[in-house]
Amino acid sequence: MPAVALRPYLLGAPEGWEQTGVQAALREVPFPGVPLILNLGAPWQIADPGSPPQRRDSFVAGMHAAPSLVHAGDTAWACIELRLTPLGAHRLLGLPMHELANRTVELEELLPGASELTARLGETCSWSRRFDLVEAFLARRLAGSVPPSLEVEWSWHRLRRSGGRASIGGLAAELGWSHRRLIARFREQIGLAPKTAARVLRFDRAVGALRSTTARGLAEIALDCGYFDQAHLNRDFRELAGTTPTEFLGSSLDSGGVAA
Repeated sequence: MPAVALRPYLLGAPEGWEQTGVQAALREVPFPGVPLILNLGAPWQIADPGSPPQRRDSFVAGMHAAPSLVHAGDTAWACIELRLTPLGAHRLLGLPMHELANRTVELEELLPGASELTARLGETCSWSRRFDLVEAFLARRLAGSVPPSLEVEWSWHRLRRSGGRASIGGLAAELGWSHRRLIARFREQIGLAPKTAARVLRFDRAVGALRSTTARGLAEIALDCGYFDQAHLNRDFRELAGTTPTEFLGSSLDSGGVAA
């Protein structure tokens, strides 16, 4: 587990990945967070929605509403992956998050000290020491950052806890904000408009249900996750994952992505 002070900003503990003799080809699907990759090997080729592949070394990607295609540049690759909360990413990067929506950007363009950190990680053989270096870097960066708006933080947590079911109009009304103001502030600090973020949250819940060991039919999963019916679930999977729920489950990987 990450240090207690960092837990509000991370969806889970940092993970280290190292493979030899494997040409990684992944379809990364939307989830309610911001991935940050500290690369320890050859650069990656990443195709964001509607864009041609771009060469990236260490990188960060904003929240997406469509899948990205990721290919390792070599058969030997290694990296550390952080999955930041959207509000954690906003604090860490200090920029409007809508500028990163559906985009992947070279990390050193946005985060001072990132190149020095990755160099130190590459010189370190111990994974536990690498994780210590990453957590210390995050702690220093977050210590001087600006906290998120309390209103946006509240509305994001309400939307997340509801699995994307909370009424956007209801959230605005409880805050005493106009719909337009909520959308603008949400995009600034989360990256997506509330309605789109709610769609990603529903989809992520459905992905978790599909991967669960508890056997349930697609119609039951659809209703439990806030979809109108199974057809609605199927449409969202085609648009957000680029595949059907059944095909998605069959190509799922341990990393959380799916084989491209």
